[in-house]
Amino acid sequence: MLVGEAVESEDLLSQARALRPDLILLEWELPGRPVGNLLAALREVDPLARVIVLSREPESQEQALDAGADVIVSKANGPEELLTAFHRLAGW
Repeated sequence: MLVGEAVESEDLLSQARALRPDLILLEWELPGRPVGNLLAALREVDPLARVIVLSREPESQEQALDAGADVIVSKANGPEELLTAFHRLAGW
């Protein structure tokens, strides 16, 4: 299992290139380039990586999905929603 942590978008892209993760948990408000552009860049790095986006903003859901997120999870909901997203992406 590989685990990485990034505090801004360019660091995330660099780590995605180096680590080639199966799953990326992405904060919608991550500093750096707009997340829509970041998702497109992540898809270029690894089109098979699964991306879960976390957001406080309900209006970002459609935007995140259109930009390439596999799932968006609202921070307003409990941890069960995040666990459900993990299970869904894992095919459980």
